Amino acid sequence: MVKLRLRRKGRKKAPTYDIVAVDSRSRRDGDYLERVGYYDPMKQPSTVSFQHDRAIYWLNNGAQATDIVRSLMSADGVLLRRQMEFKGKTAEEIEAAIAKHKDLATARYLKKQAARKARKLAAAAAAAAPAEEAAPAVEAAPAEEPMNSTEDTPPAEPSAEQSEG
Repeated sequence: MVKLRLRRKGRKKAPTYDIVAVDSRSRRDGDYLERVGYYDPMKQPSTVSFQHDRAIYWLNNGAQATDIVRSLMSADGVLLRRQMEFKGKTAEEIEAAIAKHKDLATARYLKKQAARKARKLAAAAAAAAPAEEAAPAVEAAPAEEPMNSTEDTPPAEPSAEQSEG
């Protein structure tokens, strides 16, 4: 069975990946049939590049994409292009739909990134605020003596000094 999967390249702690069509029995970085794309997760935002026609060719011939590669193809518009080709759309319609899809995907990415930053800042502010409030409260509060309740405590026996007095 042929799979579309990632093939790791790059140095230690700085990976880059080729997206390749490979026999599923071969090892991760072993021989492959064809390179159909490139993925660099170290850049912000991540760089993804596909040869759309070759990726569609392998999908049409029975290749199975791994989960990560499928999500990358979806974000890049390969799966949308394949679906629209099946429906018989013209090249202009396909290109317009893919451009719109990429704009929406970029906007969604930027919105999620902004939300992550806002949550991170809010968590940092929340962690700093209780520490600042707790320290002055401890210093300002006077030490209170426990109140003696006559109901809960037994009556004290008069001491020797009090009885002589």
